Amino acid sequence: MRIYKQHERIMATTRSLHILNRQQHFLNKVHSTWLARGFANKSDEGWLSSMFAHKVDARKDAHSNLLSKKETSNLYKIQFHNVKPEYMEAYNKMSDEVQKELHRDASYPCEVIGSWNTWYGEQDQAVHLWRYSGGYPALTECLRKLNRNTAYLAFRKERSKMLISRSNQLLLEFSFWNEPAPRSGPNIYELRTYQLVPGTMIEWGNHWARAIKYRQENNEAVGGFFTQIGELYVVHHLWAYKDLQSREETRNAAWLKEGWDANVHYTMPLIQKMESRIMIPMEHSPLQ
Repeated sequence: MRIYKQHERIMATTRSLHILNRQQHFLNKVHSTWLARGFANKSDEGWLSSMFAHKVDARKDAHSNLLSKKETSNLYKIQFHNVKPEYMEAYNKMSDEVQKELHRDASYPCEVIGSWNTWYGEQDQAVHLWRYSGGYPALTECLRKLNRNTAYLAFRKERSKMLISRSNQLLLEFSFWNEPAPRSGPNIYELRTYQLVPGTMIEWGNHWARAIKYRQENNEAVGGFFTQIGELYVVHHLWAYKDLQSREETRNAAWLKEGWDANVHYTMPLIQKMESRIMIPMEHSPLQ
């Protein structure tokens, strides 16, 4: 029994030494790379230093002005509707009819970019992405007209019977992301949502402005947004794939491109929480 216990202690010590050797090898590799770079570029000091210290730069403007598209004044709204399971089909049909009516009336300065049902993620959920051409004045005008639209008010009353809960956020689009545009299907969509550490939105944008080029080969990038009203410091990245297998292959291919791993290392410390939804387009969605 004594020999057996001594053998166990020796094995545990050996495993610990093996782990320490691996960690030391990793740190030596990082240190060598660090020295080889010579800090020629202050932004390339390495992902390791960003894990321990965050340097705050003085900002002379809001991050919404620094990161959003200057050539457009579009405002976006994303809606999350949690539907009673027995009403899912009726809800989708009603949403289809109302959105078609709104799109027929050119006087409304708003349009639905996409409507989906969540496939993997929170179940019995509908997600809608709206665009208001003209920013906040367009949003105000659209709400004013809808509050006078008796058919829409009746729809909203009927819809309230079908919902468990609902929430929304107002968004701006990142200047370096693709402009969301209708596309043919069939596709599945992934909405990746990141809750960032407050004060890190500029840093996130700087890294992704370089990294988005690694995710364009298969036309998977649909749109990138950040919140203005609602839960703040939230980023939404919207991707399109043929199917789940295509998603896996496309994401794996990004790791083969030099520079993608650096983007992941730099941005991971900025994230407090992240979530992925796989969504199926509704029948009437412009993004199919």
